[in-house]
Amino acid sequence: MLIAIARIFRLCINSFRRLVTPTTHKGRRSLIPHISLGLGSFILVLFLVLHPGLTQTPTPTTPTSTPTATATDKMLVATRIIPPFVIADKDKSKLSGFSIDLWQSIAKEIGLNYQFVEYPNVANLLSAVKDGKANVGIAAISITAERQQQFDFSLPMFAGGLQIMVRNSDNGGGGVPNIFQLFFSASLLQVIALALVLIIFAAHVIWLSERNHDEGMISKSYIPGIFKASWWAAATLATQADEMPKGAIGRFIAIIWMFIGVLFVAYFTASATTSLTVQQLQGDIRSVSDLPGHTVVTTAGSTAATYLKERRIPVQEVGKIEQAYEALLSKKADAVVFDSPVLLFYAANEGKGKVEVVGSIFREENYGIVLPNDSPYRKQINRVLLSLKENGTYQALYDKWFEVDKS
Repeated sequence: MLIAIARIFRLCINSFRRLVTPTTHKGRRSLIPHISLGLGSFILVLFLVLHPGLTQTPTPTTPTSTPTATATDKMLVATRIIPPFVIADKDKSKLSGFSIDLWQSIAKEIGLNYQFVEYPNVANLLSAVKDGKANVGIAAISITAERQQQFDFSLPMFAGGLQIMVRNSDNGGGGVPNIFQLFFSASLLQVIALALVLIIFAAHVIWLSERNHDEGMISKSYIPGIFKASWWAAATLATQADEMPKGAIGRFIAIIWMFIGVLFVAYFTASATTSLTVQQLQGDIRSVSDLPGHTVVTTAGSTAATYLKERRIPVQEVGKIEQAYEALLSKKADAVVFDSPVLLFYAANEGKGKVEVVGSIFREENYGIVLPNDSPYRKQINRVLLSLKENGTYQALYDKWFEVDKS
């Protein structure tokens, strides 16, 4: 381009020189050609400075491609301990479980370099993904409509739901411990204390009224007499009196005491029946409709907590599911409501013989891999997830972690 412009300019100068050469005075050449040449050169230099693109050859551009996962990418994978999906070994240096094995298969297929980052609960895990502290999250994360407004989810990786776990009704030897628990309950101890006070009071009244009677049933001496009077007062209170006072005052007191005994027996029976009924009800949780009136525990921020609150069932929320197990075994809670596969795994392993999962699944839900909105990894993960289900890898992982104890 520059060479062509210079050639055209040179032709113009030569033509102009021929026009102006035959001039001036006494054979002297004119200065006009030189002035024209200088002006032309100045204009050319100025034009090139103002438009440097004319001297450059344009370089073709290529469109920006969509980011793809490569072996050099360092991904942060958020997770949380939730057996059997994510399990930590004794020194917490290595993770295993269904979700861990599944992600390792996905990452191997795509060719990802990743690092697990552990969080205490699902709320913290989701916050990490939302705030960009993690590229992806996997554990036992339920796919809900509310969460889909804030995150992208993979195709469902597991089908589960909510279920109820209670203490084993056979744990501890049947009904005998319940009887001992009944007699040592606070309400019945109060009844027994009241009975002792009444017996001592009635025994002294009878002893005072009968000690001077010649044919009285009570000895005149205090020490042997008060014991006989206490025995009579206790037997009469239980409506089992075998002897009656001989004096008029003593018989009047005995009649009143018999009525008190009838009322006391009725009150004692009602208290015992109420305590036994409460114990029976506590061991009779079989569905969601049985939960009201009981202490229910689950993890904070879980779909189980949301479900219970929507139905106005009081619930205690804890940070980790292990705390819920502890509350149930220590009788601080009557039931645990949580994800069915998690409860079944605990009941078949660490909690075997201590707890039992009751009823059927009452809220079906799917688990998925959570990602930030518009994540470039979503399509790749979905593609590999479908491939693992088709080639049998997914089924092998499922059998490994969920077919250990079919009972």
